[in-house]
Amino acid sequence: MSESGECEPAGATCITVTIGATVPTGFEHTAAEEVKEKIGVDAKISKDRGRIYFSITTDSLFQVHRLRSVDNLFVVVDDYDHYEFKESKEETLAELKLLASKLPWNDALEVWKLNRSFKKKKSHRRGDNKLKVKPEDGQDTAEVQNEQGELPEGVSEDQSIADVTDQTEVSTPDQEELSETKVMKFRVTCSRAGDKHSFSSTEAARDFGGAVQEFFQWKADMTKFDIEVLLNIHNEEVVIGIALTEESLHRRNISHFGPTTLRSTLCYGMLRLCKPQPSDIILDPMCGTGAIPLEGAIEFNNAFYIAGDNNDMAVNRTVNNVFHFQKQRVDKGSAFGLPIDTVRWDLCNLPMKTGSVDIIITDMPFGKRMGSRKKNWDLYPSCLREMARVVRPGSGKAVLLTQDKKCFAKAISRMGGLWRKMHTVWVNVGGLHAGVYLLKRTGGVFGQTPEDIYNVPQGDGSSHRDKDSSETS
Repeated sequence: MSESGECEPAGATCITVTIGATVPTGFEHTAAEEVKEKIGVDAKISKDRGRIYFSITTDSLFQVHRLRSVDNLFVVVDDYDHYEFKESKEETLAELKLLASKLPWNDALEVWKLNRSFKKKKSHRRGDNKLKVKPEDGQDTAEVQNEQGELPEGVSEDQSIADVTDQTEVSTPDQEELSETKVMKFRVTCSRAGDKHSFSSTEAARDFGGAVQEFFQWKADMTKFDIEVLLNIHNEEVVIGIALTEESLHRRNISHFGPTTLRSTLCYGMLRLCKPQPSDIILDPMCGTGAIPLEGAIEFNNAFYIAGDNNDMAVNRTVNNVFHFQKQRVDKGSAFGLPIDTVRWDLCNLPMKTGSVDIIITDMPFGKRMGSRKKNWDLYPSCLREMARVVRPGSGKAVLLTQDKKCFAKAISRMGGLWRKMHTVWVNVGGLHAGVYLLKRTGGVFGQTPEDIYNVPQGDGSSHRDKDSSETS
């Protein structure tokens, strides 16, 4: 924890606040572990999947922005674990209006001002850079689930925006940042999940936002806002916050996007699951845009990463993303170079020596935006067998992401002599319920297990290489 003088104005008092963070669903515990490791505080995992909360003092706020597992950050104004909503819509909305003037805004606004001082001054935020919440299978209401299939990745189950303005503390002048005559612009974003609410997120954002506007005398602006007030409602849990991120941190590494680019925060969670060690050789045989190996080369840079794909466009995107990131590092004064290389190859005929790889980590084709479910029935067994060939027997691991759970389960059931399933993390990827599977390579010698005898014709010990891989993500 650094001294307060490094991050706060001279003479300012260090205050303790609660920070909220949205994280990839399923990796809440991973995010909490990272917070403990890097900031030294315990994090509470929210009932609403995909969120964690932790307390910090303002002199360590800059460290929060260095977390790799969080998508968006906000400072909590106040929270209610068991908010008692009224039965009628009118009474509930009237109560939300009254709430705005009763909240302890001062500390959160001080943190928001401090947060602005960390950042380079940018042009106004685009309207689509709002804090985003991911819908979850199995916990959302029927209303949320019906909407879920139509929502793009990152959009909340029931999310609405109302124009709202922001101002620094009304009672405490801070003319170093904001002119006294300047009227701050704001908006309110409401995300709601639960089937016992008599109101919609749009109505809550509208009425709560109106009350905030009246209380602070701010000006409402949907897109060119200075401050974003968050109203998060999950069943009877209510959290009011102020956003600290303008754009989701998951976009940090990628400049050339593909049709199925993974969020960098999800990539980080997958990498932590396999615990990379110094000198490990880590392979992504279906790299797409290179999001996984690039995140690994940045955060776990004592290992070496090989990114490959059978698609020329995917390989080019990966090369461009690596080069673009390296150029950014050089521009900031860092040395050029990352422990990563890119190759075009056939997934089922990898140009790697048998038993030469420590970890395989990849996003397998779901059969929706890339590939097809029908092709997966041939692809999955073939690629699992080839992965087993190149990974070190007894110690090698694989972390595989797929939404085609039925096909994967069937394929892995035929690989008992080569792979053991150790753990599964259920995640949300673009509104799709997917699984991240941690596999451990058995000590079985490749070519001598019952699976190989069953799948490899007699007299041709290399026929596992004959199949072409389908289009990968």
